Amino acid sequence: MKILVTNDDGINAEGIKILASWARKLGEVTVSAPKMQQSAKSHAINFHDHIEVHQVPYIEGVTAYVVDSTPVDSVRFALLGLENNDYDLILSGVNKGFNIGEDILYSGTMGCVFEASLRGHKGIAFSTDPSSFSEAERRLDEIYDYFVKHDLLSHNDIYNVNIPLNSKGIKWTKQGGAYFNDQFVKIDDVHYHQEGYSIYQLNNDYTLDTDAVMNGYISVTPMSTRRDSVAVFDKLKKKLC
Repeated sequence: MKILVTNDDGINAEGIKILASWARKLGEVTVSAPKMQQSAKSHAINFHDHIEVHQVPYIEGVTAYVVDSTPVDSVRFALLGLENNDYDLILSGVNKGFNIGEDILYSGTMGCVFEASLRGHKGIAFSTDPSSFSEAERRLDEIYDYFVKHDLLSHNDIYNVNIPLNSKGIKWTKQGGAYFNDQFVKIDDVHYHQEGYSIYQLNNDYTLDTDAVMNGYISVTPMSTRRDSVAVFDKLKKKLC
């Protein structure tokens, strides 16, 4: 199996090194990741300027490239700029902090697997509690076994996995609602800083990634690149089509 590993926290982040090291047991691993921290870049790409890329020393047995651009450009380089690019699986993360609920829309970690899907590849994004990667590292085998047991990658191209501390098990979930919001805090006359604060409300519905993760369960959520409302289309198609 040929595996591409990427992230949005930067090539030197602890989480990507954990994921790349673990992925070696599955096959041949290539890393392509941003030079710097690129969280919340969503699906941004840079097509106005040149993009600087270097092959760099990395974990033993892993070929690695550092890309001075966004997370999605790191994936695009590996898929469009390298010759040996027939990857069987693209792994993104392990992100420092959860990507659940509506925050998924902002996530560069998720942007990487969305790009994988657009390019005809399969992908899994991994995120965990910001305080420690220990639980994610410990649970990767269990999570992958869950994917294999249920043959999940034959049913959908991309998935979002979130791993809380002291996990109680795995829940099959869908995207929840609002999790965090932001406020602009004035620093001086011309500078502002965005500060996030939790607006999560418990629904006691463990089919939602937000409720599952906040109550100690690993969430596995099938994802899609679609942004249209099929429900509204179906409701009005007889009238408007």
